[in-house]
Amino acid sequence: MKKEAVLEGILFVVGDEGITLQNICDILEIDMEEAKSLLKKLREEYEKENRGIRISFLGETFKFTTKKEHKDYYQKLITTHGSNTLSQAALETLAIIAYNQPITRVEVDEARGIASMNMIRKLVAKDLIKVAGKSNLPGKPNLYRTTSTFLDYFGLATIEDLPAITMEDKEVVSEQDLFTSIYKEEE
Repeated sequence: MKKEAVLEGILFVVGDEGITLQNICDILEIDMEEAKSLLKKLREEYEKENRGIRISFLGETFKFTTKKEHKDYYQKLITTHGSNTLSQAALETLAIIAYNQPITRVEVDEARGIASMNMIRKLVAKDLIKVAGKSNLPGKPNLYRTTSTFLDYFGLATIEDLPAITMEDKEVVSEQDLFTSIYKEEE
């Protein structure tokens, strides 16, 4: 097994969260020097001109990032004609942020039941949401809120113009009903 290939896979799996040098050592069961050597080889490979991503050291972690020199193409991807409409996932994420702002990515993930980082990135790129500060939670995660572009996009004067969400009255099941059954044990 080639540890360099395993490290590449690890960097892919950790995504935006990144991974510390110590975690690399622990997972691959290697010392710091070998981990640094593997990272150096892999970084050199990704720095080549025929590669679109690189390995960056950001926030005490190593992670894959896109090359800055290609940013114009990435911007086109986000702003192309076909992507001017919002997907169901984008609308869902946007609604969670709009009704609960300011909100962290983790809180959005919990409400959706699925990772939302890519969707949040797209919404930030479309200027529908923005980072509105840092939470006091451990790790100081970003807080997201809607922008004036969001208001324009949906024809709202203020965020208070969002339609009210009403919960349908559901039949309340009493505690007793949880323990009774239409099925009876045979004697």
